[in-house]
Amino acid sequence: MTQERMTPGTNQSASPRFGIVTDGGLDAYPSLLNDVPVAPFSVTFGDASYRTNEISRADLFRMLESNPNHPTSSQPTPQDWMEAVRRAGVRDVLGVTISAGLSGSMNAAEQARQALGDDFNLTLHDSGTLSAAQAFQLHAAGTAAARSETLETAREWMRAVHEETELYFTIETLEYLRRGGRIGRVQATLGGLLNLKPVVTVDKQGGTYTNVGRARSYRGGMEAVATQVTRRFGEGTPLRVGLLYGSVREDADEVLGHLKGRHPIVWSDVTGVNPVLNVHTGPRTVGIAAAPGAWPWER
Repeated sequence: MTQERMTPGTNQSASPRFGIVTDGGLDAYPSLLNDVPVAPFSVTFGDASYRTNEISRADLFRMLESNPNHPTSSQPTPQDWMEAVRRAGVRDVLGVTISAGLSGSMNAAEQARQALGDDFNLTLHDSGTLSAAQAFQLHAAGTAAARSETLETAREWMRAVHEETELYFTIETLEYLRRGGRIGRVQATLGGLLNLKPVVTVDKQGGTYTNVGRARSYRGGMEAVATQVTRRFGEGTPLRVGLLYGSVREDADEVLGHLKGRHPIVWSDVTGVNPVLNVHTGPRTVGIAAAPGAWPWER
């Protein structure tokens, strides 16, 4: 895929006033300011447990096919968060978490904040989302830090990004969400017709999964994801798009192709869904974080 990229506007002459850390709910993009210390999630198959950075996507897909144990995922421990904060290397640190509606990572981070005491000033920010949309908010925080803006300015920019960013994804099978107990409102909306392919988003009020569309095939689901983006922002609106894929890289290209016929793409990048999130989606999945035009601080 040819990527259209905007160079992040930063003024790097001043020293950042704060550091940034996040958790394993993040799917990072190389062209965004996403390279920060991470408190990892864990994946467990039976008696074997792996942290996010200890298992590759290829190994995960192989184990999903061959391991008789259904995997489970675990949030970062308070110690994981403490180690991430220490790696930030400064006293004032902004911790960006996956939605508290999807994980207990925020609670673990709060325990870490208390345990760190006066050695660090850890401010926690619930992204209200995950994955590519979490990456967009992390980029907002990173841009603020690089410009030597205040931590509160970073949070204002993150809230603005959250309000205008939508995350949509579809999956080949609901089996992994069902086994992990994560279907919730998705299952209710589908009325138990699990052969349909949902278009899932994260509700901005509760920060939980909800279904906004459906298709009769996985390929139809990919088109429905793009259609949902256009319905949300209006045809012809310039977009920034962060694409996600599971086991098939070309799925992301297909979704981008649908969008290019309807929108000018001012920035795009693609990344694979991390192993912990793939535990819940299953191998074959495709998604997108989309937002209109330039970043809020560039307007």
